[in-house]
Amino acid sequence: MNTALVCGLILLVTVVVLLLIGTPISVSLAAGSTLAMMAVLTGTKPLLMSAQKIFTGINSFTLLAIPFFILAGIIMNNGGIARRLVDLAKLLVGKLPGSLAVTNVAANMLFGAISGSGSAAAAAIGGIMGPMEEEEGYDKDYSAAVNIASAPAGILIPPSNTLIIFSTVAGGVSITSLFLAGYVPGLLWGLGVMAVAVFMAIRRGYKGTAGVSGKQALKICWDAIPSLMLIVIVIGGILGGAFTPTEGSAIAVVYALILSFCYRTIKVSDLPRILLESAKLTSIILYLIGLSSVMSWIMAFVNIPSLIAESLLSVSDNPVIILLIINVILLVLGTFMDPTPAILIFTPIFLPIVESFGMSVVQFGIMMTFNLCIGCITPPVGAILFTGCKVSGTTIEQVIKPLLPFFAVTILILMLVTFIPSLSLAIPGAAGLL
Repeated sequence: MNTALVCGLILLVTVVVLLLIGTPISVSLAAGSTLAMMAVLTGTKPLLMSAQKIFTGINSFTLLAIPFFILAGIIMNNGGIARRLVDLAKLLVGKLPGSLAVTNVAANMLFGAISGSGSAAAAAIGGIMGPMEEEEGYDKDYSAAVNIASAPAGILIPPSNTLIIFSTVAGGVSITSLFLAGYVPGLLWGLGVMAVAVFMAIRRGYKGTAGVSGKQALKICWDAIPSLMLIVIVIGGILGGAFTPTEGSAIAVVYALILSFCYRTIKVSDLPRILLESAKLTSIILYLIGLSSVMSWIMAFVNIPSLIAESLLSVSDNPVIILLIINVILLVLGTFMDPTPAILIFTPIFLPIVESFGMSVVQFGIMMTFNLCIGCITPPVGAILFTGCKVSGTTIEQVIKPLLPFFAVTILILMLVTFIPSLSLAIPGAAGLL
């Protein structure tokens, strides 16, 4: 039997069985990869190779951006920044039907663009908007659905830890290009959710809110400027060549910390708790990256990606059909797998296939991330879905029905991102990065 097929079956069966009995995905990947190595390597080589690949997988300057952006997001989540962004969002969209729900969408986009985390946005913004919407008579399930559906926009709009991970796995593709490529799809996600929220609000009879005076509007904008400047400083500095994305992530931490101290929403005594929380999240991600590096190596060593590519191309040589199949696979995988392990596992498999018919690695990165963002709000494992339900005090069973129209619009936008390259490539192309 073909060596690639044998190793692939060992890897697949081991990982699936271990996951079914409740083993953490990181341990499942490590066990499956090591057993697959034992099929082709002798003696202690599999264990030594595993240890070496774990170290080399996380020994990357680029990956330093992840703990810094995580820390910056947690500081912002505790630092009073969310409330100021909510006020700004309400000023911008407050006159639309269902104004509080639309404000939730806009605030999630703003907060996600600053923190880079969909779960953080769902928790921070949902925690503020939920009580306000309940007081105005909004249905709790509708409010939760809007919050959950809009939070993933922050994963696409830079900075984004998910895109940093993709950059590393895809062989060092420019993080700056990926960041810029995420803007239009991220905005389309937010605007699509906003349109559905308005339509549903009209049907439910939710009205807009009264406007504010010019003086109040100026104060709201003035209060939000320092928070919004973080985007300008980090993204502007990266584009201008003043610093790398990794250095920009460290600057984001310093700026968020200074801002929170100025707002007097964080005290020195809060720092140990914040640092511990960020260390826990970072360790989970880096542990997954290290162990998935073992799996990536054995897959490449026995040419498993080539085997899968040949199988897919045997179905059809039409790029449209292949992309549709990949999208379906990723959508299904996203329902029970977080974005980080999914990117680590399936990028080495699918990237060579799409490159074979000329798809840009940057566009594929955005398409893949967009796919997995949908998974973040889909049961049974959607992290943002669980966060949003917990914050709103509702259940997954109650929120699924109002989420269905949002699934429809996000899948429609996914098809646009998949088949219209300019949606992802126009901005990095105009910046001279492609």
